[in-house]
Amino acid sequence: MMKNSIYSLTFPQLTEWLIEHGEKKFRAQQVWDWLYKKRVDHFDEMTNINKNCIQLLKDNFVIQSMDTELKQESTDGTIKFLFTLKDGNLIETVLMRHHYGLSVCVTTQVGCNIGCTFCASGILAKNRDLSAGEIVEQIMKVQKSLDVKGEGDRVSHIVVMGIGEPFDNFENLINFLYVVNDQNGLSIGARHITVSTSGLAHKIYEYADLGIQVNLAISLHAPNDELRTSIMKINRAFPIAKLMDAIDYYLEKTNRRITFEYILLKGINDKEEHALELAQLLRNKRHLSYVNLIPYNPVSEHIQYERSTSDAIGVFEEALKSRGINCGVRLEQGTDIDAACGQLRSKQMKKRNIG
Repeated sequence: MMKNSIYSLTFPQLTEWLIEHGEKKFRAQQVWDWLYKKRVDHFDEMTNINKNCIQLLKDNFVIQSMDTELKQESTDGTIKFLFTLKDGNLIETVLMRHHYGLSVCVTTQVGCNIGCTFCASGILAKNRDLSAGEIVEQIMKVQKSLDVKGEGDRVSHIVVMGIGEPFDNFENLINFLYVVNDQNGLSIGARHITVSTSGLAHKIYEYADLGIQVNLAISLHAPNDELRTSIMKINRAFPIAKLMDAIDYYLEKTNRRITFEYILLKGINDKEEHALELAQLLRNKRHLSYVNLIPYNPVSEHIQYERSTSDAIGVFEEALKSRGINCGVRLEQGTDIDAACGQLRSKQMKKRNIG
């Protein structure tokens, strides 16, 4: 039987588990410090923990549940990690360097069932959800790789935008957020974390009700149902009107700005008329909206799509701004190392099948 990752436990859960197994309450803080401040790889390194407790932890949990299969580094400092899980599945994690700090993009599922027609992540169907611990460990692997360099670098921001639909793995996602945000551990500020969803409206309501300060991004990519359904099959279940109702509820409940992700596909959704339609869609919430315009990263599996021209992107951006919509074009990173999310994993899976 595969043991659970100890990273899956929030601090209250770890405390409760240790007390239930005969340990004192203070033991949880000691274990937590070893995991997230000293960042050990093995329970035996926890030198101030008694042997019985160490054995108890070893019998029930693992610290390391994945191995680094590949590591690609871009000329701009972006690093893409390909991790192998204990069951042999592969996931991707990306470290990006920004002027404001170091950001890590994490994966929440092995594969994806959302089926966006332009996305490399959805080429391989969902195999399973990741545990909260497997999501946390992605951050820990990246942070430990920074620790080895000895330059004092620290992961300061997280985006939950890797392979999978985060809100389709809701409980594990939320536990992950509580772990990485814990002030006595990694202490990554809630406002430095962004979760992206393709639009699971019912989960947006649930997320709003939690009252956490973590940012929310919506993968919109089209301003009307006909176009959005043609590129994102999730729109059949959650059409734009239903999605916007959920977003309005979120905005009213939290009063927090929301980001709309919009990948620009040449000749598909990048015309000025689309920009004007998008501006109209967001007109009543523009004071709490930001549109992130994303140049498309072409992938060989989706040859029907091309990147929009610079002129088209400029016209689209200006059309939004002229209607009072806050927006910007996302800075590209890692274009020389399989930039599209899921691309590296897909390539490696093909190699395995060939082998």
